[in-house]
Amino acid sequence: MSNSKQLFTKRKSRVRAALKEVSNRNMRLSVFRSNRHICAQLIDDNLSVTVASASTLEKDLLAKFSRKVSVEAAATVGKLLAERALQLNVKDVYFDRGGYIYHGCVKALADAARESGLNF
Repeated sequence: MSNSKQLFTKRKSRVRAALKEVSNRNMRLSVFRSNRHICAQLIDDNLSVTVASASTLEKDLLAKFSRKVSVEAAATVGKLLAERALQLNVKDVYFDRGGYIYHGCVKALADAARESGLNF
């Protein structure tokens, strides 16, 4: 029987492998979620650089969402990242959920980014 960390790593590698097959030259929207915070980054894999990022660890969001990550905090981070991406003329991205299951906070972040203008 596998433990949860092994299952997470297996899901993460499966998602990354699928993304490498279809990602041509678009950016990758990567999500990291912990019990207290959620972070999202736009990564250019060709240059191996982070183009834009948003997180609940930023000063203006840290005061608002300090205790525990919530769906509302994730939606705020998704909206903020989409605004920053649109300022850089990035509209098409690939969503890399890592090993996280697509529901709750991860889904809220993705939906808020879509509503704010990102395509994935």
